[in-house]
Amino acid sequence: MSLPPDFLDDLRARTGLAAVVGRRVKLTRAGREMKGCCPFHNEKSPSFYVNEDKGFYHCFGCGAHGDAIRFVMEQDGLPFMDAVKALAAEAGLTVPEMRREDPEAQKRAGLYDIMEAAGDWYRAQAQAAGGADARAYLQRRQVPAALSAQFGLGFAPDSRDSLSKALKAKFEALEPQQLLDAGLAGEAEGRRYDRFRGRLMFPIHDPRGKPVGFGGRILGDGEPKYLNSPEGPVFHKGKLLYNYHRAAPSARKSGRLLVVEGYMDVVGLAGAGLMEAVAPLGTALTEDQMQLAWKLVGEPMLAFDGDSAGLRAASRAATRALPLIAPGHSLRFVALPKGQDPDDIARTGGKAAIEALLNGAVPLERFLFEREADAAPLDTPERRADFRQRLKALANEIADQDLRRDYLRTWLDRADALLRPARPASGAAPRYEPGRRRGFQGPPPLQPARPETRAAASAQQEQACAMLLKTLSLNPSLVDELVEALAELPLETPSYMLARDRLIAHQPPGELLAGHAPLFGNLESAELLRGRVAAALASVTESHHIRHSADEPMNLDSDEAFAEAFLQQEQRRAQRQQASSRLRKLAIDNGGA
Repeated sequence: MSLPPDFLDDLRARTGLAAVVGRRVKLTRAGREMKGCCPFHNEKSPSFYVNEDKGFYHCFGCGAHGDAIRFVMEQDGLPFMDAVKALAAEAGLTVPEMRREDPEAQKRAGLYDIMEAAGDWYRAQAQAAGGADARAYLQRRQVPAALSAQFGLGFAPDSRDSLSKALKAKFEALEPQQLLDAGLAGEAEGRRYDRFRGRLMFPIHDPRGKPVGFGGRILGDGEPKYLNSPEGPVFHKGKLLYNYHRAAPSARKSGRLLVVEGYMDVVGLAGAGLMEAVAPLGTALTEDQMQLAWKLVGEPMLAFDGDSAGLRAASRAATRALPLIAPGHSLRFVALPKGQDPDDIARTGGKAAIEALLNGAVPLERFLFEREADAAPLDTPERRADFRQRLKALANEIADQDLRRDYLRTWLDRADALLRPARPASGAAPRYEPGRRRGFQGPPPLQPARPETRAAASAQQEQACAMLLKTLSLNPSLVDELVEALAELPLETPSYMLARDRLIAHQPPGELLAGHAPLFGNLESAELLRGRVAAALASVTESHHIRHSADEPMNLDSDEAFAEAFLQQEQRRAQRQQASSRLRKLAIDNGGA
């Protein structure tokens, strides 16, 4: 059923939008409109506008938009009809009877009524003599009566048909199929039975606050531990988040949303003063649930249990999110102590302990990088190469082109820093210790390259890099084809780093490369140019790694070790000369400056 459009238009016309909003927001005049700080997200500069003439509000910061009815629904967490009734009472209007809709809509409306009645009955059973086990469980979990009432917690007796009989007594025209459609009853061998028995009951609502199902926790022996309503006309497990309708106003106001594993985690956090928490319904976080969370905040925080199952759930969510992330839409991950869940922490440490963990939340890109870095040892070239390949494969899952490039560049830079051998601190004693073995006086240590020699080599490489970047700026079509090699190009000059970032982002480097000639002149074909640029990128990168490997400490505590070190040094010198020669030859052969 629905309300007549004429009545809704009259209600909006008689309701002063600025007066309704002004109860929550301090508004000031801005031309024909009113403005103030948005109540749906934290901000210091007003970006929330109310247009009384047109009857709508809009926030240019978070995109919140609606009329007076929508504002009351979002701020007070009310379903549509309750918001309409509240505004109608203020306006002195009588809400008319609902009009009949199409059969499917009538069917859903009937199921909502049945769900509401079932919830009332479960709550009554929790307060009756038979609900002692449910009350004792809540007391052990430190859930006071007021908090239990806030979440509508109830009890399903261990009876085959108690609920069915109660609902049939309330609704004379109730059909057995309606109980099946509502997920309140099951059927086996032609006999129907109450689906939930001997369980603590958690009502589940849709985003509008309508009751659509239940989750039940067993109180005693039995399996499964948690049982949810089955899929049906109004219950779709993968598209709902527990407590979403209550969490929405708090999430918009605080600018954060916690996603936890279980119903009791949500209840426990609310008891500690954190209402902005939701939970998937016994499943891994789905794509639809992520989209639902992103309607409230840009970066929901996942705080799953600190056990192996919780880590696996977080890992699956991170991988599943990659194709969906976009500018302003991502995830953050909260690491919980091993073996603990949010409810444990809320009960033992209160809100302060939860806040401390939330302050350490890491972004999606860091979570995935550390997951891959910890997945296997990185002690051989093959394993390190596989690590980089896994990072590249993950980056390729990202649909947004700019984000894909940024993730790839960030990960490869961090991988390079992680895998590069640590250099000894300046002024630290050399590892060479003459006479460490009895009777042996080792040879004098090999002399490293002089500082001015190293500086000259570094400057020469940076010059080559600048000329390569200039070449790419004149041939931007090559950037996408060579983006991985370009991202790995070793640069030390900030202006060159910025020029590379602009090229990868399809932006001209402008004055950053002024005064530099391209490494290659006009070539016969684009394919030849691509091959030469790719070869030059590889040569510069190779030369960089060879040059820096010479700084690694050497073990010189024997004649054999000295001979081996001397041979390695000569090999590096030859490799550096070959790489430099190849680079110069590429430039000369192709008309470069």
